[in-house]
Amino acid sequence: MAHLPLTILAREAYIRDELTASAETKKKIIETCAQPIVKAVDAIIDSLNKKKKILLCGNGGSAADSQHLATEFVIRMNPNIKRPGIAALALSTDSSMLTAGANDIGYDNVFARALEALGNDGDVLIGISTSGKSESVNNAFRMAKSKGMKTIGFLGKDGGSSKDLCDVAIIVPSNDTQRIQEGHITIGHIICGLVETEMYG
Repeated sequence: MAHLPLTILAREAYIRDELTASAETKKKIIETCAQPIVKAVDAIIDSLNKKKKILLCGNGGSAADSQHLATEFVIRMNPNIKRPGIAALALSTDSSMLTAGANDIGYDNVFARALEALGNDGDVLIGISTSGKSESVNNAFRMAKSKGMKTIGFLGKDGGSSKDLCDVAIIVPSNDTQRIQEGHITIGHIICGLVETEMYG
């Protein structure tokens, strides 16, 4: 059966509905997430002032967000602020480590193993999970806690089991994975921008 494309009006309606839903979620973030975002900024600045680093992890789109935000910290957000690179590393970028870990010790343990090797007391872990139920991220939170690291969760829905495993839980008020992911990257940009401005602006 031949596929019939949507009409221009139907496409425009879809675009409008998606952008409206995204905007409405971001408005809710203002109401529910401002306080934990401030706490996250304080934790990160305190850690960086002690010459510590930021480690990030997540799966799928959240892995991409981890890599994106690590880059914003290392390179810069605001081109008008001249600053040194901020020490940040996404744990999802090394395919050899991920595949060896998945094969040898099970995928649920890959981020925890990396933290066991790379995390230090006073470092910050940002774990990203739209459901709050990712066991690989939850095990990373547990390992981070055992090493004296500060833990920040970028979560969604009801926060899942992750919300009780991190020091600061930032829960995007949505059940839609797309909206949660959009919220996470916006929140990450806000945090990076505030850290950059307060430390070097």
